[in-house]
Amino acid sequence: MNMIRNDILIKTLRGEPAERTPVWMMRQAGRYLPAYRVLRDKYDFFTRVQTPALATEITLQPVDQIGVDAAILFSDILVVLQAMGLEVQLIENKGPFLPDPVRTSADITRVIVPDVEETLGYVFDAIRLTKKELNNRVPLIGFAGAPWTLLCYMVEGKGSKTFDLTKSFCFSQPELAHRLLQMLTETTIAYLRQQVKAGVDVIQLFDSWGGLLSPDDFEIFSLRYMRQIIQAMKNETPTILFAKGAWASIPELVGTGTDCVGLDWGIRPETARKMAGNSVSLQGNFDPARLLSPIPELKKEVTKMLNSFGPGRHIANLGHGILPNVPVDHAKAFVDTVKNHIYKNRGKEVFSSL
Repeated sequence: MNMIRNDILIKTLRGEPAERTPVWMMRQAGRYLPAYRVLRDKYDFFTRVQTPALATEITLQPVDQIGVDAAILFSDILVVLQAMGLEVQLIENKGPFLPDPVRTSADITRVIVPDVEETLGYVFDAIRLTKKELNNRVPLIGFAGAPWTLLCYMVEGKGSKTFDLTKSFCFSQPELAHRLLQMLTETTIAYLRQQVKAGVDVIQLFDSWGGLLSPDDFEIFSLRYMRQIIQAMKNETPTILFAKGAWASIPELVGTGTDCVGLDWGIRPETARKMAGNSVSLQGNFDPARLLSPIPELKKEVTKMLNSFGPGRHIANLGHGILPNVPVDHAKAFVDTVKNHIYKNRGKEVFSSL
């Protein structure tokens, strides 16, 4: 296997010494890049996702233009729901829409555990092409949505701030909810295994809506399924687990066996480290809206974040996806500030002595 030339992300995930803190950004291949907007105006969303050459081109844009330390495959968490037999539309500037949501036992008969090679082959083709075009410059991150987050869209039929319909469904029809969550889990494990086979170097599991559940319900409806996925994947590839808003459950997230826990901006790095212990890496947690600050202010805030996390076992990232109105030079300033950072009173050599 060819060696990745810039492998500091992999080293950090493994807890090995690296020459500096690695940096990438969630949703880095997207609407803030003018080159992406050109393709968006030409092709609809799922055409971009399902055409390997387009997905590859979009995946590489931030590596070429912003200088991030990893590529993340351009795709969408909802392709799994499409593979499971549901219609998913993506309405530009509005988000996902499922015309036939799943809310009853009769609805469940429409949901299948698919053959992922057959239904999601275009994703694996995009991974193979992206790996070839990356030519071992940086690692490629694959990803999937956590079962709870996918269930939210499956039941609600669209985005929501609270997903009350989904929560009501889980609390009033727990048996059906768990049946669906298990089907989603099995599909996700098969999907991620195939991503690794196609060539991804790391996987991230996104639980975008985990923070909507109480810690007890988070364990019942989300964590137990993410645990199955992480356990299935942990010997195959390094894993990152990101559950937005669920930082009350950091010790439990660490307990899944993941290599890294992603954080949103709602928790101080020092607090997160105390809760997580030293056996895992932490990723995050810059507020994406902060990228709109004037560049000198932005650099100051990034430096503050880096010093709060300290050197080693930290991957610099945002606390959620980059916003579409962030100027490219601000995104680049974020990345460059991380790359050039020297930790307070200590030189870069601190990394080699970890």
